[in-house]
Amino acid sequence: MSSPALRQRYLADSVTTATPGRLLVMLYDRLCLDLARGADAVDAGDRSAASELLLHAQDILLELQGSLRPEAWEGGKDLAGIYAFLLAALMRANIAQDAAAVRAALGIVEPLRDAWREAVEALPAANGKS
Repeated sequence: MSSPALRQRYLADSVTTATPGRLLVMLYDRLCLDLARGADAVDAGDRSAASELLLHAQDILLELQGSLRPEAWEGGKDLAGIYAFLLAALMRANIAQDAAAVRAALGIVEPLRDAWREAVEALPAANGKS
């Protein structure tokens, strides 16, 4: 099997065997990556790459928004509002090719990702404990 094929299989296996919490962190990781790369593409003047990355980031946000149950916990409605704000900001940033706006969105997403990662790592099942 070729190296790219092995990598693809590894990634597929890691997704199919991940816990729901780990999947959430993986989505946030990819969202951060898309935003960082999207801002860099805007800076480089690569409108096509920037648009593709920012649209993928919006897809991830839509998935996060769609799977969120705001009534399930106290901060759910606030998080839904953050997702809505980020979606609108990224749409505007993509149209205007505004790298600063993309980086501002990344500045909002990274702490969320870090908080979810800490929460997932604190769960007993995530650490192999019962």
